[in-house]
Amino acid sequence: MTYFRFELLHTSKKSRARVGKIHTPHGVIDTPNFVAVGTNGTLKALDNDMVQKIGLQLMFCNTYHLMLQPGTEVVRQAGGLHRFIHRDMPIITDSGGFQVFSLAYGSVANELKSKGIKKTDGMVLKISEDGVLFRSYRDGSKMLLTPETSIQAQKDLGADIIIPFDELPPYHIEKKLLIESLERTHRWEERSLKEHLKDPQQQAMYAVVHGGVDVELRAKSCSFLSKLPFDGFAIGGSLGKTKHELFELLDHTVVQLDASKPNHLLGIGDLESIEQSIPKGIDTFDSSYPTRAARHGVAITSQGPLNLTKGEYRNQFRPIDATCSCPTCANFTLAYIHHLFKAKEMTALTLASVHNLHQMVEIMKAYRQKILQDQI
Repeated sequence: MTYFRFELLHTSKKSRARVGKIHTPHGVIDTPNFVAVGTNGTLKALDNDMVQKIGLQLMFCNTYHLMLQPGTEVVRQAGGLHRFIHRDMPIITDSGGFQVFSLAYGSVANELKSKGIKKTDGMVLKISEDGVLFRSYRDGSKMLLTPETSIQAQKDLGADIIIPFDELPPYHIEKKLLIESLERTHRWEERSLKEHLKDPQQQAMYAVVHGGVDVELRAKSCSFLSKLPFDGFAIGGSLGKTKHELFELLDHTVVQLDASKPNHLLGIGDLESIEQSIPKGIDTFDSSYPTRAARHGVAITSQGPLNLTKGEYRNQFRPIDATCSCPTCANFTLAYIHHLFKAKEMTALTLASVHNLHQMVEIMKAYRQKILQDQI
């Protein structure tokens, strides 16, 4: 495959941490790396021109949301997601499965509630071997999401890396039902891969490893998926209720994956999890953590988190972080940004988000350098 490959540059002598390069049609992704989430084709409060200037090499967009608005056909007519959102660096899209199953199990339901949208028990109407029948939370219309329609939607979007359709059972589930879910997910992933390979379109596909917190089922999933011609692996599903469970699960899982292919940890990207997971061999992480923190007035700094809304900063005529070279710290004072938050100006969210995203890019650069020096 000429359009996608993983180049392993160095594995630490101290741990399983590694430095590599993922080559895609829209550029190189240095690993390990942080992947910001742009649900609707944009990171909240930021335009994509600024995101590229900050140097975010990989952006995560959500198929489910883009299917509902504006519709993947519109994106296809625009020339694909890269052109539609004005981004010429790599993009990864998910299958839509996470959002659909969250309608049934919780996180999207909670998101809807926070927006004042009433979630009814009938939003997921039927889960069958074919796929999932659900109601759009936008207009109540019925939609069927299957492995084939998920991949067709991701073909319309044209991301560099795509994800097969999978089922996401909740943390608390009977072993028998978890096994049934895993087996169905494997069948769905195989169907997704078959659909993808009909017309690869210079896209790579990562398998999604499932099995909940059951290490035997995780091993079974690694074994099954490793026999199929996926281009990389994403570790997904329920990853535990605590970070201890997550880290234990990664210890058991990563070693069973093909080390010649890249791996990705789905939905986890806070600073502590990144610090603990890099030595286990994780290559990329996606999370809305830095932009979400920014919207809550929390800045990532070299001295730890800083609450921009605290009154003590009203007369602090210095950057958020004296060691930071981001556009926010180069041009605006902590006092001014504090004022913007207190005045509830939207610019506050933008300036804080620019800073936090820049910090994540720099943090990952530092991790790569430490791995190269066998310090991690």
